[in-house]
Amino acid sequence: MKKKKWPFVYVALITVLTYIPILLTVVYSFNASKLTSVWEGFSLKWYQELFQDRDLIQALKNSLILAVSSCGVSAVIGTVGAVGLSRIHWKTKGVMEYISILPLMIPEIILGMVLMAFFYMLNLPFGMLTLLIGHTVFCVPYILMEVKARLVGMDPSLEEAARDLGAGSFRAFWDITLPLIMPAVASGSLLAFAMSMDDVVISIFVTGPRVSTLPIKVYTQMKTGVTPEINALCTIMLGVILLVLAVYLIAGKRGKGNIKDEQ
Repeated sequence: MKKKKWPFVYVALITVLTYIPILLTVVYSFNASKLTSVWEGFSLKWYQELFQDRDLIQALKNSLILAVSSCGVSAVIGTVGAVGLSRIHWKTKGVMEYISILPLMIPEIILGMVLMAFFYMLNLPFGMLTLLIGHTVFCVPYILMEVKARLVGMDPSLEEAARDLGAGSFRAFWDITLPLIMPAVASGSLLAFAMSMDDVVISIFVTGPRVSTLPIKVYTQMKTGVTPEINALCTIMLGVILLVLAVYLIAGKRGKGNIKDEQ
């Protein structure tokens, strides 16, 4: 019986350590007091101040635009790179694979300094463009690894059959390979999106004075104290994520139900 209790205790401990801080963030977003140590009653004033804070809203918009753009560019580069690596048989293939995931192994502060020096050498104006390039650099490996793993388990005879039936290389890739690896592209893109939205170290090195992302905004507020507006913003973002997850689960159940009815 004691051995059976340990998994439950472990799961309970992980759940408490993971979700209690999130729950407290949601609770204190409705606190009338600015101090998290004092509860002065239920209030929505921090949500009102949040929508009136133009700088914070603009930082959120910049983060969303940057994350979507970097994921889009990374999805193309990572997918093409994974497909290319799966089709070559050079002796240096292993070295090329290690180089392709090198941005994940380099500490972020070093990668940020290298990118800053590189952009300065190219005389690029620091701003959204340098942020996009910097985020794309560390987003590509996430998608490349996901797609590469999917290609390992895919039957190459499917694309060969399409070519035997008259399809060209691009048409065979577009109609056969791409739909099969699309789940891997989507999962890698979601992971890259989350990492881009969360990044602060590299962004600080490659951003300009006129462009600020949400993580940078929160980080700079740490010097004077994070306002409860951040708690309100985090609560809204968490609500949107839960809503998307609920829609996905409901749509998945309905899809399975329709398949069973047709059968």
